[in-house]
Formats: sequence, C-alpha cells, structure tokens
Amino acid sequence: MRGLMRRIESVAAAEGARRVVRVAVRLGALSHFSPEHFREHFVQAAAGTIARDAKVDISVSRDTRDPTAQDVVLEDIEIET
Repeated sequence: MRGLMRRIESVAAAEGARRVVRVAVRLGALSHFSPEHFREHFVQAAAGTIARDAKVDISVSRDTRDPTAQDVVLEDIEIET
C-alpha cells in the first residue's frame, strides 16, 4: 500500500491536484487481496493524505499467468485541481 500511495501522491502532485477524487486499481489474481480487504487497507493508507476521500474502483483479474498477477495495478486516477 505504501508504494501505491506514493504513486498516487506523486501523480497528484505532478498535476497540481487539490485532492484525489477517484482511483481505479486492478487486483492481480495472485495479489492475495479481495476487493473488500483492499478497500479497508486503502482507507487506512489514505487517511491524512490527498486521497483520503477518494472513491476506489476495483477490478479483479483472474489470469494467474499475467505478468502483474501478484500486483495491485494503478489503472487510473481522477483529480480535482
């Protein structure tokens, strides 16, 4: 989660964001996250950051042979400037 939050904050800073409105992630088939579990961790990690109130859209891959099967992939970020 730390790496994901650093990436979100970096993108937001580069774009001059006041806040992050929405984050879309894809959970790899081998990431060991369910959408509910990921959402809980995201809320905790985002507390006190520019992404604290962001909506989280989560998709789940079932492809265990995908090169990102063990990862959480940041697919999109929507910001407010």
